[in-house]
Amino acid sequence: MKPIRVIDLLRSQETGKPTEVKGWVRTKRGNKQIAFIAVNDGSIIHSIQVVAEVAKFDEELMKQISTGSCVHVKGILVPSQGSGQAVEIQATEIILLGGADESFPLQKKGHSLEFLREIAHLRPRTNTFGAILRMRHHMAFAVHKYFNDLGFFYLHSPVITGSDAEGAGEMFQVTTLDLKNPPRTEEGEINFKEDFFGKATNLTVSGQLEGELAAMALGNVYTFGPTFRAENSNTPRHLAEFWMIEPEMAFYDIQDNMDLAEDFLKYLIQYALDHCKDDLEFLNNLYDKELIGRLQFVVSNPFERLSYTKAVDILMNSGKKFEFPVKWGTDLQKEHENYLVEHFKRPVILTDYPKEIKAFYMKQNEDGKTVRAMDVLFPWIGEIIGGSQREENYEKLMARITEMHIPEKDLWWYLDTRKYGACEHSGFGLGFERLMLFVTGMTNIRDVIPFPRTPKNADF
Repeated sequence: MKPIRVIDLLRSQETGKPTEVKGWVRTKRGNKQIAFIAVNDGSIIHSIQVVAEVAKFDEELMKQISTGSCVHVKGILVPSQGSGQAVEIQATEIILLGGADESFPLQKKGHSLEFLREIAHLRPRTNTFGAILRMRHHMAFAVHKYFNDLGFFYLHSPVITGSDAEGAGEMFQVTTLDLKNPPRTEEGEINFKEDFFGKATNLTVSGQLEGELAAMALGNVYTFGPTFRAENSNTPRHLAEFWMIEPEMAFYDIQDNMDLAEDFLKYLIQYALDHCKDDLEFLNNLYDKELIGRLQFVVSNPFERLSYTKAVDILMNSGKKFEFPVKWGTDLQKEHENYLVEHFKRPVILTDYPKEIKAFYMKQNEDGKTVRAMDVLFPWIGEIIGGSQREENYEKLMARITEMHIPEKDLWWYLDTRKYGACEHSGFGLGFERLMLFVTGMTNIRDVIPFPRTPKNADF
């Protein structure tokens, strides 16, 4: 008989029939006569209770069944005698698949999130991280479903690239050269022509530029993959490796872009509310009592839209003393973003930023000072989406590349799209882990990715 998932057993109405389940023991309690064993297989936050009459089982076996051990239980599914679950299993046979000795670190007592980061290889077996990983799956699926249903095409952009989409220079280098004795040019520089790709390459910071190329042929596309930033930012909001969702749309202006971003976020959050009910309730009750209410609020209210200039005016006239003073041209910090969200009591979309604080590819406004950028600011998170209408004018794009000292030789292929049938187009980037922070109520980005990569940390 094939084992049945715990989620299906707990929802079953067919009691009185033989059943089987395989999973890991979360807790074991009882007395000399009866043992109550909570078994979880990861399919749902809840465990199924296994009731075993101690006298019917080998004494040594019962000793080995402890928190963390893996078991195969055969028995009868019956209505539960206790509260908290509708059904339970009366065990007729228990097979120990894998024992867990006394050193197993996840015991019944609660563990801090900081401690669990130190044992990231085991933390998926806690209720908290089981919930987060299931929600991560549902959110990833929702991303693909949303774009597929709208007729977008999924593009696999390269992980290894010779260009820097953001112009920030904080990239991880990829090389096969001998680090102890690299080949050098006559001038003494490292000779990357002898490297694997024949040039200096890095891990990508964004799939956007390649996304734009595909949008110029397919219309609407999106990328969803790992990206890398070599920022030495040891904060609760930054990772060195994270996942980005980046749609690029031909014939979209900045207004179309904002409409899509708002609709996309509301869709994802509603999907979480509809498909992650048990996990959300658990996280809401244990970590953030306002979580579900906050998600429902975002779905139910239109986003506020205003220009960067108006936002700066609001901040400067707020009477609030910010840690980072604000003036026109300031790159807004999280404290400023949070104030604006609180001020309007809803998510905010900021537009028309000074060109000096934005990337080279953003379309310039007629004033010559601002660009058609947009940032979506969320309660408690701050910026969750960054995007823009892209500059399709070849001369203007070249001027910005020159201004920002970006090597033209690295972007010749990108510039070609402005020479051959350029059109109005837009796109944005959503950091998947930022989204996960919002929908789970977690406060540290290391807790919403299975194996966090941060400065001085690449374990597991």
